[in-house]
Formats: sequence, C-alpha cells, structure tokens
Amino acid sequence: MTDATPGAIDKVRILLISGSLRAGSTNGALLQTAAAVAPDGIAATVYDGMARLPHFNPDDDHDPVDPAVADLRTRIAASDALLLSTPEYIGALPGSFKNLLDWTVGSGATYEMPVAWVNVAASPTGASDAHDSLRIVMSRSGSDVVEDACVHIPVPRAIVGADGLIADEGIRAEIAGALVALAERVRDKRPS
Repeated sequence: MTDATPGAIDKVRILLISGSLRAGSTNGALLQTAAAVAPDGIAATVYDGMARLPHFNPDDDHDPVDPAVADLRTRIAASDALLLSTPEYIGALPGSFKNLLDWTVGSGATYEMPVAWVNVAASPTGASDAHDSLRIVMSRSGSDVVEDACVHIPVPRAIVGADGLIADEGIRAEIAGALVALAERVRDKRPS
C-alpha cells in the first residue's frame, strides 16, 4: 500500500497475534504495547478474533469458510508480516493458538511471509518448548522466520499498567526493535 503524499514512506503492515485468550495476558499486553510504540513506517494492528475461530477440520476448509476464518485470512493477506507472542501450556502451544495456525496452513496464508515471535515468559523455562513448536509449525508452513526479530523479553505481570500497556522504556525499546527487524525483512523482499 503506497501513500500518494510526496515523501511518504511505504508502511509495513504487521499483524500482531497473541497465543493467549486470557484477560490480562502479558502476551496480549506486549502486543498492545507493540501497536502503541510502532515506529514511523510501521502500521501494527492487533488481531483479536482467535476465540471466534471454529475447531479446525480439513473437511471444512473450502469456500465458503466460516466468517471468522475468512476474517483471519483477510487480515493476514492484508499484512506484510506477522509478530506472534504466545505462552506455553503444558509444554507446548496453547490449543486455541495451534487451531489458529492450522487455519492458516491450507490457504497458504503465511507462505513466504516474514514472521517472528516475542517470548514474554518470566518463567525459568522461558516457554522454550512452545517456541520450538512454533518454529516447527511456521517453518513447515513455508513462512520466512526472521531470527533477528525473534526475541525474549521477560514481562512480569506487575509491570503491565491498568491500561493494559507496558510503560517500561527499556521493554518498549526492545519491542520496537523487534518490529523494526521484521519491517527490514519486508522491505528487503520488496521489489526495487
């Protein structure tokens, strides 16, 4: 999408998806903060429809798909990249988040799309099993995993404000850095 204003920058559109349905999730807070601190040239939007997605069944993956699935796919298609943040649940991806990812595979929605994730877990394991699983899923779906944008930023619940945002400037800078790394990959892939 190009802005016709002289000197305008082509914005990189990044869709932010949390793997948590929990109200007050630190993953959700991190992504809400990412939308708030997105640097110039980056339009970051939070996807909030995961709870509305039906259980994935390949037999149902045909036109017309469920409206919630169509919305997810439309939002991904309108994006240049994805930034994900997910907790770990019993050593793996939460089921609802894996369900969302399953709905993206059949359509090829994320094929060759730059993707990254931010790990916010303050636990000793750092949700490493969930992120290993996420790496497998995104790699096998043909996504372009942007390693420079995959970062670990511990976010204790206590630093999330009443507005659902993280005010800590150091954490905000790290989040903005992940967005910039992801946007750079998008710009590198664009035709000259």
